[in-house]
Amino acid sequence: MTLKKISGGVCAPKGFKAAGMHCGVRKNRDKKDIAMIYSEVECQAAAIYTQNKVYGAPITVTRENISNGTARAVICNSGNANTSNADGVEKARAMSDLTAKALGIDSGDVIVASTGVIGQSLDLEPISYGISELPKLLSKDGGTDAAQAIMTTDTKVKEVAFEFTVGGKTAKIGAIAKGSGMIHPNMATMLSFITTDAAISAPMLQKALKSVADRTYNMISVDGDTSTNDMVAVMASGLAENEPITAEGEDYEAFMAALGAVGEYMAPMIAGDGEGATRLLICNVSGAPGLAAAKTIARGVIASSLVKAMFFGADANWGRLLCAMGYCGAEFDIEKVSIKMSSAAGSVKGVENGFCIPFSEEEAKKILLEKEITVDIEMNQGDSSATAWGCDLTYDYVKINGDYRS
Repeated sequence: MTLKKISGGVCAPKGFKAAGMHCGVRKNRDKKDIAMIYSEVECQAAAIYTQNKVYGAPITVTRENISNGTARAVICNSGNANTSNADGVEKARAMSDLTAKALGIDSGDVIVASTGVIGQSLDLEPISYGISELPKLLSKDGGTDAAQAIMTTDTKVKEVAFEFTVGGKTAKIGAIAKGSGMIHPNMATMLSFITTDAAISAPMLQKALKSVADRTYNMISVDGDTSTNDMVAVMASGLAENEPITAEGEDYEAFMAALGAVGEYMAPMIAGDGEGATRLLICNVSGAPGLAAAKTIARGVIASSLVKAMFFGADANWGRLLCAMGYCGAEFDIEKVSIKMSSAAGSVKGVENGFCIPFSEEEAKKILLEKEITVDIEMNQGDSSATAWGCDLTYDYVKINGDYRS
């Protein structure tokens, strides 16, 4: 299958428009704070959500709205999570109703999301104003504005699109995402909205999304905190006019490859933009005794606060990598493990057969001062592999979260 990166983000697939603007939820008028994505036709829809038992009111409403497997729009505000509020569900439903009225669609076809401060009442007045204005701004060029509007402490816009072939037809898939802090997902991550014009049934869309999320979105960690509002949602318009995908097979695999490319692009973008981060960390585990062990070890290493601090200081402390592997919960034989670290400046091995070995501190320092660092862990005890993405832990992370509400 040919997969080509293209421009357009969530507006690249046929049938989709988007917009973003400042409506007044956030105090800073220079920051957009409400986004809308709209499909001109009814879409098959699927979503996955945080497993935090304290979850945002928008998740309750979105679960209800797309339980029938269809959707036509996304409405998302930043600046307020609408979580842990007595009237949260009522206001999330109001967001759905207002969006439906503004677009002339059914309220049950709206995906609702919010991100920002937890536990502060959501003022519907600016939300209502934003929803009334956004339909006027919807365009095929609005994907970047929508991506900006869902950002909180993010420093970079996160959007991507690909073109691919499925069932002999040219199809497109696009996405936007936000995520910088409170990132340690299990089931979904932060917020990410995906659009495609491929024709695929809702059950297969759900299956594909869960599978891809488990190896991409679920394999990142910035700070070990799982957000209350995590959501990844996807809408499929079917306007590519391929034969609808209703079962596994060649067409499903083609769609999975495209959806996987989206996840593989977004995961390191989110991890590398972690709050206060100066380095993107990539941990590849190979030769593991099973997939569960490979994923557990990879995530365990990049989630370790001591490992993250080690990379911030560019200190090749191999013991911290071994320590993180040892307590992560996976079963393995340490005496078969070797580890090396690499970057644009080169590579260095520091562990062989489970033991630390001599290495050049000077060369290691140069390697660890680069912006992107890869840890390769060879287990030598199976054929399973996994990749996880993270970032270093810096002074600025504490500064950012010490006054997050200001």
